[in-house]
Amino acid sequence: MSQPSVTRTARMAAEMPAPDASPVAARQQLVSPAQRDPRLDMFRGIALVMIFINHVPGTLYESFTNRNFGFSDAAEAFVFMSGMAAGLAYSNGFRQGSLWRAIARVWARARQLYFVHITITMLCLGMFAAAALWFDLPEVMLKNNVSPIYGQPLSTLIGIPLLTHQLGYLNILPLYTALLLATPLLLMVGVRRPWLLLGLSVAVWAAAGQFRLNFPSFPASGGWFFNPLSWQLLYIIGLLSGVAMKSGKAFIPYAPGLFGLAAGFVVLVLFWIKIPALGSVGRDGLAWFADHGAPFYLTWFDKTFLALPRLLHALALFYVFGHLPVMGAIAAMPVAAPFRQLGRQSLAVFAAGTVISMFLQVVKTTRQPEPLFDGMILGGGLLVLLALAWILNATAQLKAARPADLPAGQ
Repeated sequence: MSQPSVTRTARMAAEMPAPDASPVAARQQLVSPAQRDPRLDMFRGIALVMIFINHVPGTLYESFTNRNFGFSDAAEAFVFMSGMAAGLAYSNGFRQGSLWRAIARVWARARQLYFVHITITMLCLGMFAAAALWFDLPEVMLKNNVSPIYGQPLSTLIGIPLLTHQLGYLNILPLYTALLLATPLLLMVGVRRPWLLLGLSVAVWAAAGQFRLNFPSFPASGGWFFNPLSWQLLYIIGLLSGVAMKSGKAFIPYAPGLFGLAAGFVVLVLFWIKIPALGSVGRDGLAWFADHGAPFYLTWFDKTFLALPRLLHALALFYVFGHLPVMGAIAAMPVAAPFRQLGRQSLAVFAAGTVISMFLQVVKTTRQPEPLFDGMILGGGLLVLLALAWILNATAQLKAARPADLPAGQ
């Protein structure tokens, strides 16, 4: 392969989203910046599948996603892995080279996410309007925060491009866009003083919960469903993990005691969720702390402010799965290939999956849960997403190989 092709391949591998299921997989061999760790793609693919299933509520199959086995769900995994992807893709630009070029690369990605969000929002609005107009399903206009479009059309049309009005299930890309806009500043600090950045991040998270700080919504009152001031903590932990991995280091290395503590917490939460008596005792304990003045973001499970139980469960889960040696072997197996395919094209798969899931919500509007029917529509949607990912991955491979395979000028 020619030198330009090698450089391009390395750059593409570094820029493509690369999730992990722990802040650092220091116990296992770290990959070089130009390689892909199959675990990273597999975990992101699994998260995308769970998000897709959860975005079609009222089916039997949502009972098997990870939110039924702990305090956190696929959203925490998505945000953490987005931070890690940013750390892997962009951190070198803030260590050397042109600062403005490094900033431009990050903001170009943020711009792409913004326009993807606006596009899928308008597609979903058009789909809901068509269902109401042509298929006598006006109830779809009363769900997913759609009703303001005809109750307050002018204000809502202002709020959509400002990201202050977000449809239900379409909240996570605005969060990611906002965090990417802040990423250049985060990386300027994080590549040199990672623990300082983490300390500041914890302080912002605590202040947001303590004083209920949030980005405003418009035209409705309140704030964003995924509060960027709270969720930035999980993103920054992922970002710092990606920065460390990019340089072949570990932000939070493996330690037997920490691993045992994290694994014990994951098991405890599983028992909490699945054993009603234990869950009742746990909730009573948290309520006791709340009654004695502990703030809600430390004692409850609020998602908007990323309450402490959710945060700790997510971090423990990532740490445990990331340090299990067997995960590397599983990720490389043929059975994991579909998840790896999905994970390599996370943005396209997420966007297409969101639109498909909203369409399936429309389809299920007048139907009760039916395992066979629900399995068919969810399976069909996942096959479409897998086909999309396969086509995009094959196209990317052809583009990467073209300079070496074709004569100059072709």
